[in-house]
Amino acid sequence: MVYSFLRILIRVLLYIINGRPHYLNRKKLPEGSYILVGPHRTWFDPIYYALAASPKKFSFMAKEELFKNPIIRWILIHCYAFSVNRKNPGPSAIKIPVNILREGKLSMIIFPSGSRHTQHLKGGAVVIAKMANVPIIPTVYQGPLTFKSLFSRKRTTVAFGDPIQIDRKQRMDEAGRNALDEQLQGSFDKLDKEIDPNFKYVDVSKK
Repeated sequence: MVYSFLRILIRVLLYIINGRPHYLNRKKLPEGSYILVGPHRTWFDPIYYALAASPKKFSFMAKEELFKNPIIRWILIHCYAFSVNRKNPGPSAIKIPVNILREGKLSMIIFPSGSRHTQHLKGGAVVIAKMANVPIIPTVYQGPLTFKSLFSRKRTTVAFGDPIQIDRKQRMDEAGRNALDEQLQGSFDKLDKEIDPNFKYVDVSKK
C-alpha cells in the first residue's frame, strides 16, 4: 500500500517538476521476476527505473545506516528495502535478494558498480541472478544528474536492453565474471547510443 501510494505521488511530482519521462523498449521486460541492472549515475535513477518498469514492484538494497532513523526505516521497510553493510556485506547480501526473487512477487534493482562515483563493475548482480534463476535486464538512465537540474526540464530517458539469462552452468570464477561484466557493459553502451549517439557520462560530484 505504501509502495503503491509513493509511486503515484512521486510520478506526479516528477511530472510537474521535469515533465513526461521517456521509456524505451518496455516490451523487453519479462512478466516474471528479474533484476534491473544499470550504471548508477544519480541518486534518483533507481526511482526512474522503478517508474519505467511499473506496474512491477521492486525490492532494493539500502545501506544499513539509513535504517537507524525510525521514520526512514519505516518507509524503507514498506517499500521492500533491506539493509546491507557496504563495508562488510556478508552472505546475507546475496541470500536475501535471492530469496526475494525466488518468491516471484518482486523484482530487484541493482547497480553493479555499487556507487555512482565509480564505473567499475562488480559481480554481485550476476551471482544473484544465477542463484535465483532470473534474467538480468540491462538498463540505462539519461537525464538530469542533480535535484536542481530536474527543474530545467531536461529530457529524461530510461531504456531497457535484451534480457540476459545466466546459464546455471556458468562458472563464477574471475574469467566467467569478467565475461559477463563485459557483456553488461556492452549492453549499457549500446543503450546509451540508442538514446543519444553523442552521450558521455560526467560525474557532476567531481566537478
